[in-house]
Amino acid sequence: MKFITSHDKPRDPWHAINGDDGPMVTLTPAPHSLLTLLQWHGVRSSWPAGMPVGVLLANDVEVAELAADLPRLALIALQFPKWTDGRAYSQARVLRSRYRYAGEVRATGEVLVDMLPLLHRTGFDAVAMRADQSRDAAERALAFFPGHYQGDAQDNRPLFALPPEQVAVLSHAPVREFVDEGGSI
Repeated sequence: MKFITSHDKPRDPWHAINGDDGPMVTLTPAPHSLLTLLQWHGVRSSWPAGMPVGVLLANDVEVAELAADLPRLALIALQFPKWTDGRAYSQARVLRSRYRYAGEVRATGEVLVDMLPLLHRTGFDAVAMRADQSRDAAERALAFFPGHYQGDAQDNRPLFALPPEQVAVLSHAPVREFVDEGGSI
């Protein structure tokens, strides 16, 4: 999983197009622009083919609104306005499973370390965690569970439907202990 931290912001090529009082309405296409859905709808017919563009999708918007545009989008950033609001998990799962979206799916907003295992299982491959969260703790959280009984966005098959060799690898993977692993996890 790719981590976007406040230290990485200068190196992260994606940038929101904002004016003095919110998202700009009139914009000039530029590579790695991260647009709101409203901005994207305003420029999609004139956006140059092949120029990387991303959309910041609120968690109350149906992913189907972007279905026709998915091949043109390099990034979809899904928002967690509160860490207790899990609708973006469903959006990511729909993007990966139903629409077979292969671009980057990034979690933004109130993203906590504790959310990382489920973010990974539902199809997120990048995360911009809340500023008070530790990248080291997040990487440990991803390593706690070597496998799951249920299928996920990477492989829809449940554990019992996997080939025996794959099950053997998962059952012999080292198990991490939760003891003394940090405050968050």
